[in-house]
Amino acid sequence: MIRRIGGHTIGFEEMPSIVGFASVAGKFESQGPLGKAFDKIIYDSYDGLDTYEQAESRFQSEAVTEALTKAKIKAEEVDCIFAGDLLNQCVGSSYGLIDFGIPYLGQYGACSTMAQGLIMASVFVESGAAKTAMCVTSSHFCSAERQYRFPLEYGGVRTPTAQWTVTGSGSCVLKNAKKGPCIARATVGRIVDLGVKDANNMGAAMAPAAAQTLKNYFDDTGTSPRDYDLILTGDLGEVGSKSLYDLLLLEDIDIRNRHNDCGLMIFDRNKQDVHAGGSGCGCAASVFCSKILSDLSSGIYNNILFMATGALMSPTTCGQGATIPSIAHLVNVKNR
Repeated sequence: MIRRIGGHTIGFEEMPSIVGFASVAGKFESQGPLGKAFDKIIYDSYDGLDTYEQAESRFQSEAVTEALTKAKIKAEEVDCIFAGDLLNQCVGSSYGLIDFGIPYLGQYGACSTMAQGLIMASVFVESGAAKTAMCVTSSHFCSAERQYRFPLEYGGVRTPTAQWTVTGSGSCVLKNAKKGPCIARATVGRIVDLGVKDANNMGAAMAPAAAQTLKNYFDDTGTSPRDYDLILTGDLGEVGSKSLYDLLLLEDIDIRNRHNDCGLMIFDRNKQDVHAGGSGCGCAASVFCSKILSDLSSGIYNNILFMATGALMSPTTCGQGATIPSIAHLVNVKNR
């Protein structure tokens, strides 16, 4: 049964379980602090294919295959899959999932897509619309640069506030198994636009949405940061994380002792030249579906908030000088 909690949050009585999860990452990501946590490393940016976009689709299919294997479930047993990416019309997902034959609902929340997919899959399982549901998302550094900025051959100089799009993917399988990491509550974000126009400073654009969603969740549930083992954002990077702290302190909310960010976890910024950190749909997805869910499964964490953030821009709007609206979706994941 799904119930409303306050003005923005929903609660799941059965609490759908994440019975399988998997992450796939690229070579550069494997050289970071989480390299050993990923299920599969793909060292070739093309993955033996003709284009980066085809490789990104392959990343999704590999993540889905591995998640199904770990859940001991066949593709034909899955009632619905929620998938998305950063490419126009979400072609990374549609091409990557063709061969599975799973009923498909495409999602676009930019870098918030992993949290959005988890919410949608949880709603379907909790409501009985699906016995088993999945979510998956991905990003690829080379395909994202070509679409949103300049092809790599251009050799453009990146600004200090820029983030490095993660080459990776993450996938989850959900069902009412009453065990393991479960989705207890979720807060769907609202679009926020405070006038940021710099596409190379997405952390600043996304931080206000993250602050609003987190405050709404705390207000709805009557909880505070100290009630959680970890408050994980994905992916604000260094600039966005600092902005989030400042915005929340204005509301007398201090998350600094509980917070980490997927964009800061996935790379070693002292050794890897990623400037303000990681970004992309695959950033939050690959970190959550590797290190975080493994730590939940082993009991290192028992109650966390996972909030993925997204900059809702497009190449067209950036070229027209438009502001960058942002969104943040939150899920409360806990062990039974």
